[in-house]
Amino acid sequence: MLKLTDVEVVFNPNTPYEVRALRGLSLKVERGDFVTVIGANGAGKSTLFNAIAGTITPTRGTIQLNNRDITRTPEHVRSARIGRVFQNPLLGTCPGLTVHENLALAARRGRRRGLRPGVKRAERSVFADLLAMVGMGLETRLDSDVGLLSGGQRQAITLLMATLADPDMLLLDEHTAALDPNAAAQIIDLTVSLAAERHLTVIMITHSMQQAVSVGSRIVMMNRGELVFEICGGERAAITADDLVRRFRDLARGDELSDRSLLE
Repeated sequence: MLKLTDVEVVFNPNTPYEVRALRGLSLKVERGDFVTVIGANGAGKSTLFNAIAGTITPTRGTIQLNNRDITRTPEHVRSARIGRVFQNPLLGTCPGLTVHENLALAARRGRRRGLRPGVKRAERSVFADLLAMVGMGLETRLDSDVGLLSGGQRQAITLLMATLADPDMLLLDEHTAALDPNAAAQIIDLTVSLAAERHLTVIMITHSMQQAVSVGSRIVMMNRGELVFEICGGERAAITADDLVRRFRDLARGDELSDRSLLE
């Protein structure tokens, strides 16, 4: 479904500030896969997402989605088929608009829009049912300004918005890292539920070893712009967070071990 072949991203090429963020990276994600990506800061995880989403164009290599080459397809075109949730809950919603208005915008992603009403009364019950599954009382706040909600509530709405139009790919960029433990657990539960119910194809970046071993069907580790190992199948089912930390320590060298956030 998603296929990256020999993708390389070089910033400031041929200068003293050259950085090779991705180094010939190849990755294949099948429909319905849930891949968790781990790695130290600077490993290239966010650059990988930016290349998939179209925020940056690879220096070399190809990216295919559903057997179509999207390597140079603009980000706004890809956004119709690729949903993304960022670490910052403020980035995924429009403050000043209500919960209903935000969801209505997301429901129309990728569709042609005219001079018709953007918010329809008939949608209220549908959106209320969606919000009820979150368990945060949001089904009673359809007319509330999103800017007045907590970070966890906004992230839950962002996640629903990213999946309303049934995207071909969902990118989760440390989407629980800025939340308190209770809200983070609720968002992870919602993530797992949505992925299962809608048969979503998901790639999730996380610094939490516990999340990495408890969520998803595959684990891949990045280091210095490369994929250095992958765990799936029976090995994936049996691995623990401590096992994963040991695997990281075996592979890491020098200052890479100073990334304490990965090892906590």
